[in-house]
Amino acid sequence: MAQGASTVRALAEPADVMLRLLAPEGKQDPYPLYEEMRAHGPLVDLNGVHVFATGYAECARALREPGMLSTDGAVQDRKMPGWREHSSWRWLTRNMLFANDPDHERYRRFFGTAFAARSVEAYRPLVERFAAETVEHVAVLGAGCAAVDLVPEFSFRFAADVIGELLGVPAGDRRAMRGIIGDITTALDPIGDLSELDRGDGGMDRLAEYTHDLVARRRAEPGADLTSAFVRARDEGGELTDEELVANLMLLTVAATEAPQDLLSNMVRLALEHPAHAARLRDDPSAAPGFVDETLRFDPAVQALNRVAAHDMDYFGMKIAEGTPVTLLIAAGNRDPRRFTDPAVFDPTRSDNQPLTLSGGAHYCLGAALARMSAETVVPMLLRRFPGLEQAGRPTFRDQLVQRGHATLPVVTG
Repeated sequence: MAQGASTVRALAEPADVMLRLLAPEGKQDPYPLYEEMRAHGPLVDLNGVHVFATGYAECARALREPGMLSTDGAVQDRKMPGWREHSSWRWLTRNMLFANDPDHERYRRFFGTAFAARSVEAYRPLVERFAAETVEHVAVLGAGCAAVDLVPEFSFRFAADVIGELLGVPAGDRRAMRGIIGDITTALDPIGDLSELDRGDGGMDRLAEYTHDLVARRRAEPGADLTSAFVRARDEGGELTDEELVANLMLLTVAATEAPQDLLSNMVRLALEHPAHAARLRDDPSAAPGFVDETLRFDPAVQALNRVAAHDMDYFGMKIAEGTPVTLLIAAGNRDPRRFTDPAVFDPTRSDNQPLTLSGGAHYCLGAALARMSAETVVPMLLRRFPGLEQAGRPTFRDQLVQRGHATLPVVTG
C-alpha cells in the first residue's frame, strides 16, 4: 500500500508541474517550473498517457523523427473529439505547420522558394526601409520623454509591415491585424474545454474572410506581391486547392507577425537588462547574429510543440506506444545543462549555439531567414537611435504558454 501511494505521488508530480505551468503565474515565468520538470529526467512519462521531453537531444531528435507526427486532422480526431466544430483548428490542420507528408511536403514545395535564403536577401531593402520608418515612429511617440509601449508600436508594427508588404496586404489594413492574430494564437494553448477555442475561432473567421477577399482581389488585379505570385502558380499548376492556398497564406500572416514580434520584444528587453551586450550589439554589426541566436535560446517565443507517436517506438530507452502524445518543452531543451554551459546565463557570445526554437528537419521554420534578417536589422537600429533607451515600467507577458511573448514593454527613449 505504501509503495503504491509513493508511486502515485511520483507520477502526480510532473502533472502538478504542468498544471502550474498553465496557470497565469506559470505563464509569466515558466523557467523555474521547467527545471522542476527536468528533475524527473529528459523524458517524463505520465503513466503511458503523455510524455514530456525536457532534454535538448530528445527534443531535437523528435523534431526530425518521421515517426513523431504533427497535429493534423487525423491526429486531432484522436486527441480532441469535437474539434471539427471549431474553425480555428479546421483552418490550422490545413496548413503546413500542422500537416504531415505527403501534404506537408507538397505545401513546403509550393511556398518554400519565396522564403529561401536567396529570395530573402532580395527583400533586404524593404526590411531596411520599414526598420527606419518604425524607429522614426518610436522617436515621434517618445518625444518629450513620453513612454512608448514597444509591443504594438515597434515589434508588431515592424513585423506586420514587412510580411504585409510582401503579401500585398494594404498598409491601412495591417494595424487591425494585431487583435485578430492575437486571438488566433490562443487556440494553440492546451485547453480543458472546447469552448476555450471560441476566441481563436473568432479571430480565424475574420482572417479567413479577409484572406479570401485578398486572394480574389489579387486574382482580378495581380501585383508584384507574393500573394499574386502564389495565386498565379495555384491557378496554373493546380497543386493546391483554393482552401489550402488561403489556409497557408493565413499561416504566413500569423507566423510571420506574432513570432517575430515576440523575438524583437525579447531582444530589446534583454538588451536593456544586459547593457554590455547591448553596447556591443549597437556598435558591432557582427554581434547581431549571436544576439538573435541567444535570444531564441534563452527566451523563445515558441515554448512548446506537440507530436504524437505514429507507431510503437523505443525512444532514448523509453517505450512509447502508438498514439501517445509527446510534448516537446522546447524552452526547457534550450536550457539543458547537458548541451549548454551555464544555460540560465544570457550570453550572446556562445559558440555552437543552435536553439531548438525554429524547429528542425522537414518542419524547420519556413520564415527563419526573413526573421533573422529582420531582427538583425531593426533592433541594432533602435539601440543606435536611442542610446539612452530604458524601461519605463515592468514588462508583462501574455497569458499564453505555447506562443509566449510580451503583452507590454514600456520604454522611454532617453
